[in-house]
Order: sequence, then C-alpha cells, then structure tokens
Amino acid sequence: MFPSWVGRRTAVHLLTRCFQQQQQLQCQLGVVAARFIRTETCIAGLHSVAEGSRIGGRSDWSSSRSFTSEATGSSCIKMTGTVKKYHTVERGAPNSTDYRMFFKTEDAQSISPMHDIPLYANDAKTVFNMVVEVPRWTNAKMEISLADPLNPIKQDVKKGKLRFVANCFPHHGYIWNYGALPQTWENPDHLDPNTGCKGDNDPIDVLEIGSRVAKRGEVVQVKILGTVALIDEGETDWKIISIDVNDPVADQLNDINDVDKVFPGLLKATVEWFKIYKIPDGKPENQFAFNGEAKDAAFATKVVEETHKFWETLINKTVEVSGISCLNTMVEGSPYLVAADAAEELLTKSSNEGKSEPHSDVIYKWHFREENSYSKL
Repeated sequence: MFPSWVGRRTAVHLLTRCFQQQQQLQCQLGVVAARFIRTETCIAGLHSVAEGSRIGGRSDWSSSRSFTSEATGSSCIKMTGTVKKYHTVERGAPNSTDYRMFFKTEDAQSISPMHDIPLYANDAKTVFNMVVEVPRWTNAKMEISLADPLNPIKQDVKKGKLRFVANCFPHHGYIWNYGALPQTWENPDHLDPNTGCKGDNDPIDVLEIGSRVAKRGEVVQVKILGTVALIDEGETDWKIISIDVNDPVADQLNDINDVDKVFPGLLKATVEWFKIYKIPDGKPENQFAFNGEAKDAAFATKVVEETHKFWETLINKTVEVSGISCLNTMVEGSPYLVAADAAEELLTKSSNEGKSEPHSDVIYKWHFREENSYSKL
C-alpha cells in the first residue's frame, strides 16, 4: 500500500495526521459524529506526501484534500460531490494587449469562465465559485473579457495602453484576491431599488479576504460574508466580500460583523480603497450607497441570486445585449451553445503574438493625499 521506503511507523503517523486534519474541518457546533473523507483520499494524500519527500520537494497537503464538512449551522459549509477542476491556457505575449488566459475543464474541453463554470459549488448553494482575475498585491487590471469568444481573462486597456491601478498610500495594488462570480450579470437596464442606479453590465465582483495569495485564473470556492455597494460613474457596482472555504480562519467568519473581529480595519480599508483608487487618474472620489456601510451575508446572497437570474436571461437570449459574447460549451438549452471542437478552434486561432511592454511606472509609485487613514495619528 505504501512506498517501500516508508517505514511502518512513519506511515501510521502520516495516516493519523491525515485523519486529524479532516477532523479539523468539522464545524465546532457540537457535532457528535464527524464524517471523514474516505480512507482512499487520505491514502492518496499520504502517497503525495511520500512522493514529495522522495524527490526532495515540499508537498502541499491542501492540494490533495477535499472539503466535505457537514452543514449544521451558519458557520458550517457542506461540500457535496466533487469540486470541478479547471486549468488555464495562456495565449499572446505577457504584458501585451494580445495576452489572453483561456479556461479548460480537467478533460481539456474549452469553456467560458463566465458562462460554463457554475455559480454554485455545492448542492446546498452555500458555497460559490470565484474566478480570480487579480491576485492580491498586484496592480494589472485583469478582467474577464465580455466581448471575446469564450470570455478569456485579459488586461484592461485605456487609450491604447495597458491599465494598472495606482498604489494609493497605504495600499499596494489590490488588497484582496479580486475576481468575479461566474454566471452572474449586473443588468444595465435594471434600476436597483437599493442604490437608485442601474447595473454596470459586468459579472458581479467578489473580494476574497483570506490569507493566501491566489493565482490568476484560479477557481476558488468561497462563502459570502457581505457586500458593499460602489457607485461607479453612476452605475451600481456591487463588491461581494467573501473568504475561501479552505482558509484557516474560514470557520470564524460567517457574516459581515465577523470581518472586523478577525481582520480589524479591513472593511474600512476596503471602502477607502474603492473611494480613492481612481484619483491618480484625475477622477473624483467614488461614491457608495448606504454611506459605505457593508450589508450582511443574507443581503449579499440575495444580490448574487438576482444577478444570476439576470445572467439566465442573457444566456437564454431572453434579452439581447451587444458587446457580450455568450458563446458557451456546457449550458444545456442555450442558443449560444457550441460544440467542443468549435470552441477549441477558436482558442487555437486566437492571437499568440504581441510584444511585451515594459512594466508601467505606476506599479512602483505611491500616491499620497493630504488626509488619509494615517495622516492624523
């Protein structure tokens, strides 16, 4: 069962450790009997640990684990079934206007990250898939391209130049893992009664506040904690606050009030970041609905559900919107559904050229305001 070089005592120790880690995934709500991940999963993890040690590398235990805690209350998340895995294919030179990041399933089928990745990651619809566009601490404004077939991630362009967000003291780049919830759409024809503004015509944005710096194109399973309502140039631009369900402190964060307890100051910093990040571009401060107050998880979840329904009208052609490619390979019944080989041909024919531009000076500069969070200390 175990590699020949692994001693019996070592094997028992590692297997015991595996089961202990599964126990830690159980919510601390008086669950008497924990449901463990199948023994085969633990043994597979043990083989992974053993192989990593044999080649002198560091094995990442979390990469082989599954998240299957039982739902027994608000702090528990139930993951049923197998979480789908995706990988990315990069086309075009990095740091160029030709750069694109396409998505594929585990069995190499080309997909759209906006349309083909499910919004919900578990049967109870309490865990959501997040497509990471911008890893924490980076400046390049990467986003799912609405216009391109298969909706790859690309860098936003302004006046022919790649766009980067400025470092507004005391912040450096994006201060969370930033991305979008798939299968959502903020309808530009819908007047939101909460904000008095119409939608911004994009998938809904999501901020992941956990400790790990994610990778661009990663699909992360998150739970929703709350939301803030940015009013961006007269449009409603919801920012959903979330945390990776596998984060070490995820069980301590179940609603918006928990954020300040675990990450004191982060909500205030988040509102400040969105308020000032366009000032270096010569634009005024952004405004917020609710005076910048973050709304709770229940409110945020309803907003997400509403944008999911708007997406359904889009993908089923109940409404037609120019400038958005709805081409997909997995949404049954959609008039935009195409065969896998046709999607693969689109990927293959996409540009693989371009010239990498020098890194923008923006990412090395700091912008100060006379009055900021620290100016009066």
